[in-house]
Amino acid sequence: MKKPFAKKSFGQNFLVDHNYIDKIISALDPQKDETIIEIGAGRGALTEKLVESGADITAIELERNMISALKEKFAGSENFRLIEQDALKIDFKKIITDNGQRAKLIANLPYNISTAILQKLIEQREIFSVMILMFQKEVVERITAEAGNKERGFLSVLVQTYLDVKKLFDVPPNAFRPAPKVWSAVVKLQPKNEAAIGIKDTDLFREIVSSGFRQKRKTIFNNLRNCDVILSQMFENKGGIKIILEKIQIEGSRRAETLTLDEWRRLNNFLV
Repeated sequence: MKKPFAKKSFGQNFLVDHNYIDKIISALDPQKDETIIEIGAGRGALTEKLVESGADITAIELERNMISALKEKFAGSENFRLIEQDALKIDFKKIITDNGQRAKLIANLPYNISTAILQKLIEQREIFSVMILMFQKEVVERITAEAGNKERGFLSVLVQTYLDVKKLFDVPPNAFRPAPKVWSAVVKLQPKNEAAIGIKDTDLFREIVSSGFRQKRKTIFNNLRNCDVILSQMFENKGGIKIILEKIQIEGSRRAETLTLDEWRRLNNFLV
């Protein structure tokens, strides 16, 4: 079987180093009869190891040449299913078999969809037990950035609010073909329970955090003061931004990157 070429338009760089393939599989720890979803199966380097584990594998792939290669490679594997679709358009709840189990997720994600796919996975987090994802290293640095770190932003707060995040290891460019110009990193994400999350209004929370980081060099007070009309009215109904920040003990002169998860939670829940 002739291996398909990587396409720049899909942000494709195929992992070929078996040491890192084994490390990623080990982090997921696939077990027989588990349900595992793989986003972007590509040439099937990870898929092959997953199928060998005896788990029930659902691979998602959009690119036509990769689909043909995967169908040929795993034609005789009863525990392999291929969905030919864009992962951003999939309702993951509908592809999970009703066996009482939550699924494991594994993926090597291109930079251009990292934010969008993370937000989608957060929305459907209740169906996953663990997610092992590989991103460009700078994305992992952003989503793991703690309060006070200059890399901290909207995505950091969103991911850390709903998921336990742990960086596992870096992956060098020479582990891929073609070799990218940047390093990658693998991260482990596990959904938190609702009690640990403690957010009363998830849509409002996203809007508040997004507004807070609108211009990173501005203070939290100035960013929130320039939020949209609906959110602005909610602040006014509670006495105004200055009064609210004083009541929940957040100094308005601070920047959004310095706020802890608990402070974002208090701000959200005060308005509900």
